[in-house]
Amino acid sequence: MQLSLTDLRDGLVLVEFPDAAEDAANRAAVALARSIRDLEARGLRDAIPAARTLLVSFDPLCISHRSIRRVLARARPGSGVPSAPSRTLEIEVAFDGQDLPEVAAAAGLSPDAFTREYTRAEYRVAFLGFSPGFAYMTGLPPRLRVPRLASPRLRVPAGSVAIAGAYTGIYPSATPGGWRLVGRTSARVFDPRRSPAPLFEPGDRVRFFPGGASAPGERAREDSPPHSGEALFRVVEPGLWTAVVGAPRWGMASWGVPPGGAMDPVSLALANEAAENSPDAPALEMAMEGPELEALAPCIAAVSGAEMPVACGGSPRPHGQPFAVATGDRLTFGRTRKGMRTYLAVVGGLREPQDAGHTIRLQRGDPVHRGEPRGAGSHRAGHALAPGAAEPTVLRAIPGPHAAMFTEASLAAFFAAEWRVSAQSDRRGLRLQGGPLEHAGPAEVEPVGAAPGSVQVPGGGLPIVLGPDGPVTGGYPRIATVIGSDLYLLGRAAPGDALRFARATLEEALAAAGARREYD
Repeated sequence: MQLSLTDLRDGLVLVEFPDAAEDAANRAAVALARSIRDLEARGLRDAIPAARTLLVSFDPLCISHRSIRRVLARARPGSGVPSAPSRTLEIEVAFDGQDLPEVAAAAGLSPDAFTREYTRAEYRVAFLGFSPGFAYMTGLPPRLRVPRLASPRLRVPAGSVAIAGAYTGIYPSATPGGWRLVGRTSARVFDPRRSPAPLFEPGDRVRFFPGGASAPGERAREDSPPHSGEALFRVVEPGLWTAVVGAPRWGMASWGVPPGGAMDPVSLALANEAAENSPDAPALEMAMEGPELEALAPCIAAVSGAEMPVACGGSPRPHGQPFAVATGDRLTFGRTRKGMRTYLAVVGGLREPQDAGHTIRLQRGDPVHRGEPRGAGSHRAGHALAPGAAEPTVLRAIPGPHAAMFTEASLAAFFAAEWRVSAQSDRRGLRLQGGPLEHAGPAEVEPVGAAPGSVQVPGGGLPIVLGPDGPVTGGYPRIATVIGSDLYLLGRAAPGDALRFARATLEEALAAAGARREYD
């Protein structure tokens, strides 16, 4: 089977199977992902199968693009790798989705007739992506197919059963999404306490039947596994958005789990440097308006990142310098004067929730636990990498795999325009405001793997730059990919900030990655 390889940016290669039918290409992508698992010891981060592609993510300073291309070109998808046994699962659905009347009318059917035709079909899990446990299922009858929404909803309820193009699927948790909602189920499709955590695996057969399923509701809190160890702080007030973050969690993207980690890893490393920790030791990430914490045990802490006022026991504390916190002290954080995210590190690090599949936002009354001490690194976080006062922030980006799906004028405008960060942005992605870009054809593609820095453009024409909690697959065209060395700038962009994109090449991206590693 012929393979086509495209370098998207440093550490990202897209594998396509141009001469294969979609089902054969999907099976080859799943098999190839399994066959290269032994590369994990050499720097492979993730292998993400999609409709007819495989996205390979790796550390480009551990394994070169030339090496990864050679391995992929020589690989025989599925050779010597047993496939998972096929199962048939039955899922109860209440067919009362808000888009059901519209999609049924588009098919020339009543909602009841739509439900009958939908439940007569048998579906096959092609791959997992978008969000933890989200299964893309093929087999949707052609008559029922509809395009994605031109602009994704900001929140789709957990358990929503939806359709888009030739696929159907179930939203495991409340997330943004652009699929059409036809029903809801109480089936728990991703449970970090289950082994394996996803309910579905590629190759599974699925049948739906109508019933009175209750909505599962928001599960973020119950998905958080129990903590162990010493409680160091209690959250008195959580601030606008606060969470414990550390290093990215690689290796679970084929389950739909994004890498996560710090939105601004440079500022995280600076806070950890002051606390004499390793660069990616877990710390508190605080966005725009910080929390109030009660110290339950003594510690040494340090703060770095956006200009956010900090006080301990009522006395101001400077950024970048360690300070003592006594039992009973109140740590208070104000609103950022400039920038977006601030990090609080403590000597020895904090304990990050494990295996939750997403970044867990702290709430009032939550404990924050002390981590297990790790050796301090010799890392210097790269003060020279911090952005200056220049406006706008410039992100270097390589034209994306779907650049040809935009008019020449729109592609030029993407790199020439000044964009503004929307207030609807978050860790999943920066939504940009400006002049809408024009697609040269359809405003959607067959689902393809995505990574932080992927710039997708939905039908409405406004770009979204994916962040560390963004979907690992998606069906909107990608116009560009931000290079690895500039990803930390996404974490510093606040609503209303101006951004520009500058064309870059793979060679420039690799040179920037090498220069940044010199600070490590």
